Amino acid sequence: MEQGMTSQEAKGFYKLGWLQRIGFGSGDLAQNLIYQTISMYLLFFYTNIYGLDPADAATMFLVVRLVDVLWDPLVGTYVDKHNPRLGKYRAYLVLGGVPLTGFAVLCFWNGFAPNLLYAYVTYVGMSMLYTLINVPYGALNSSLTRDTDEITTLTSVRMFLANVGGLCVASGIPLVVAAFAPKDADGEAIINTPEASGAWFTTMAIYAVVGMLLLFFCFTQTKERVVMDAKDMEDVKVSDLWTEFVRNRPLRVLAFFFITAFAMMSVGNAAGSYYMTCNLHATSEQLAIFMGLGSVPAFIFMPLVPAIKRAVGKRGMFNIFLSVAIVGMAILYVVSVVPSLKSQMWVVYVAQFIKSTGVIVATGYMWALVPEVISYGEFTTGKRISGIVNALTGIFFKAGMALGGVVPGLVLAWVGFNAEETVQTPLAEQGILWLVCVIPAILLGLAMFIISKYELTDEVIDDINKKIEARTKE
Repeated sequence: MEQGMTSQEAKGFYKLGWLQRIGFGSGDLAQNLIYQTISMYLLFFYTNIYGLDPADAATMFLVVRLVDVLWDPLVGTYVDKHNPRLGKYRAYLVLGGVPLTGFAVLCFWNGFAPNLLYAYVTYVGMSMLYTLINVPYGALNSSLTRDTDEITTLTSVRMFLANVGGLCVASGIPLVVAAFAPKDADGEAIINTPEASGAWFTTMAIYAVVGMLLLFFCFTQTKERVVMDAKDMEDVKVSDLWTEFVRNRPLRVLAFFFITAFAMMSVGNAAGSYYMTCNLHATSEQLAIFMGLGSVPAFIFMPLVPAIKRAVGKRGMFNIFLSVAIVGMAILYVVSVVPSLKSQMWVVYVAQFIKSTGVIVATGYMWALVPEVISYGEFTTGKRISGIVNALTGIFFKAGMALGGVVPGLVLAWVGFNAEETVQTPLAEQGILWLVCVIPAILLGLAMFIISKYELTDEVIDDINKKIEARTKE
């Protein structure tokens, strides 16, 4: 036993310092600065600045996710089988950080507009490099400690910082783009035409470089302690992904929750810019406030998650906050169809805040469940295949993200959205409203049903972890 280490820590139940927690969470902050920008604004950039047809953009989002279905298991298997000198999981923060930065910036370059092949190459490359970082980063969480309370705290810190990134993207991107964009006769920034292409490129470059530096910081502050011996992982193979999915029921529940939750978030996020600029004819400042309110509740509620979970339990917390999100979406819908309320922007902001509160807490805490299903799999099979499990959850996460690109693009094409028109038809505006409120609310209801089937309580998972450690000491 190391000097100064308690008996519990010797068994893998490590307590981490705040610098380590913040260091780990900075990895998600970094990824959000890059990938949330892609998620929230790339479709908008493609249709309004780059010049792609919405249906072509939707098809591309689907194709990229199909590539991920093949790529993610390969990355997960490779990560589980190999032990790079810089760390089994943390090494990829450095190895993938620089090329990810480059491809993310190239996604927002207008040099070959509206060439579809260029869009495919840069978006596919960016997505593959994101996987190369995100899968091992997800596995890094479960390698730091087995302690469920510590993992809850880690997840709260991680999601707090992730939402710092989300706020910087949602609220900051329109403001930064506006600062570099050309102005009209009234001095208002023009951010939704090809003339603003340079402003979008510069903005993405700033965000991507800051994200890369944060990935390096995460690398320096994390230490892997709960990792299987290399000899125990020699026979890990890609087919283990399917095998684990079939025999690990909690993993299946979590995987399907991921796809519905991320589909809900992605559809709403992708439609937000259209809703504010087309339905409400908002200024860039109003767009920044609305999108920023998608992250602000995190700073109020994520620090309270450990206490909330202790008070109402996992299932109670999910039910409460998913219901809150549905209420917020209902208010936003009513505000948008009642003419007397539609002009009251403060009511729109309140509805967005309520909706975001429910979404942030429920979807933020779900990441704390990933180490639990990894431990459950280790308990039943003897293998701690963190990379494969995170690859599997990554597939469903990206499937949800794909819907966030595919569904809005198809709906916009179906309702006749025209990026060249400043005023859309009533049908187009209604289609945008479906994307902001109706479709996400339906997905939230499905998510509530799915997560009700999750059976790993804190007592069950603590008992599993203790049995695993006892078994490894024998």
